[in-house]
Amino acid sequence: MAPTRRPLARLAAVALCCAAALAGCGPSGAPGGDRPDRTAVQRLLDRRAAALLDRDERAYLAGVVPSRRAAERQVFRNLKDVPLASWSYRVVSVDGGDRPAARVELDYRVKGYDSAPVASQESVRLGQDGDGRWRVAAEGADGDQLWEQGPVRVVRGTHSLVLGTVGTASLKSYAADADQAVPAVLRAWGTRGWSGRIVVEVPASLRSMGELLDAPADAYAGIAAVTTGEAGGPASHAPGGRVIVNPEAFGQLSAFGRRVVLTHEATHVATRSATAPGTPLWLSEGFADWVAYRGSGRTAPAIAPELARDVAAGRVPRALPTDAAFGTRAAGLAQAYEGAWLACRFIADEWGDARLVALYRAGADTRRVLGIGTDELTARWRAYVERELG
Repeated sequence: MAPTRRPLARLAAVALCCAAALAGCGPSGAPGGDRPDRTAVQRLLDRRAAALLDRDERAYLAGVVPSRRAAERQVFRNLKDVPLASWSYRVVSVDGGDRPAARVELDYRVKGYDSAPVASQESVRLGQDGDGRWRVAAEGADGDQLWEQGPVRVVRGTHSLVLGTVGTASLKSYAADADQAVPAVLRAWGTRGWSGRIVVEVPASLRSMGELLDAPADAYAGIAAVTTGEAGGPASHAPGGRVIVNPEAFGQLSAFGRRVVLTHEATHVATRSATAPGTPLWLSEGFADWVAYRGSGRTAPAIAPELARDVAAGRVPRALPTDAAFGTRAAGLAQAYEGAWLACRFIADEWGDARLVALYRAGADTRRVLGIGTDELTARWRAYVERELG
C-alpha cells in the first residue's frame, strides 16, 4: 500500500553538511568575515563532491568543524559500498547573520540504476574555526538519508539494487522478491520510460523509515512500502526514485503479499514519467494494484474484502475514489484501493490490457481512449463492482 503521492522532498540530503576547507569566504576572498561568499561555498562543495567520489576521507572531512568530524567520518564510511556514479552540489543562496547558512541542492546517481539524479535541497549551517576559515557546522537533520542511519550494505539482484542498514541475508530476500516483481511490471507496461530496474532502501525500523520520508513514523505504520520520486516529464529528466520499505509491516506479509507490494511499488517507478499532475489516484494506484494482482488467480472478493463487505451490506460506492480517499489516515483507505483496482480490472476486461495502458499514458482521457466519458465509466464500474463482489 502506498501513500497519496510519492514523497518528493529530502530524497538525498546527506553530505551537505560535509565540506572541504574554504579558502576565502568574505567578499574579498580572504578568510573570515560575517558572510560566506557564494562562489567560495560552491568551490568548497565541488571539492567535497570530488573527495566523496574519489573516496578521499581526509579531503572529505577537511571543511568540517572539529566537533562534527567524528559524525561525518562515520557517514563517509557508511557510504563506502554504495556504487555512486555522480555526486554534485549547487549553491542556491547564502545567508549571513548570527548563524550563516547556505541553501544547497544535491544531485546524486547510483551507477547502473539511475538514468537521472536523485535530487534534494538542504540548509547547511557554516561556522568559523580558530583559523578564521568557514567550515560546515551542522546539517539540516541527521538520519534523513539511509547512510546517516548506519553502514549501508548492498545486495545486487537481476533487476534490483537493495540498500539497507539491516543484515545481508535479509537484503537478499528483498532482492529475490524485487526480482519477481520487476518482470511482472515489464510484461504489463514494457520498458518505455524506465530502466527496468529498481533501487530498494531498507531501513532498520518504522521510525527510521519516517526519518527518510521526513514524516511522522506513525503515518506509515500500516504501509509496507512507498515510492519516492517526482512524477511527470521525460524519463531522462525526471529525478530518480526509490522504493522505501517499512520492515515492520513488510515482515508480517506472506510471500505472495511481499511480491504484491514490491510489484505495486515497481509499477510506480515504471509509470512515473507517464504520471501527470492531473492523473487521478484511482488510476495510478489502481493500475499499480492491477499489475500486482494480474495473473494471480485470486478472486475479486479475496483481493477486495473490505469493499465486498460494503457491497454485501448494500453500500455500493457511488463514485470512483477521490484523491483525498488515498490519504494514509483516510477513513476507508482499503476500500479506495480496492475500488481503484476494480476500476482498472474492469477497463482491462472490457477494452483489453493494451487500452488500459493507453489510458494511463493518455492521462486518463477516457473519451479519447475508451470512447466514453467519466460519468458513463463510473456507472458501468459500479455495475461491475456489484457483479464481481455481490
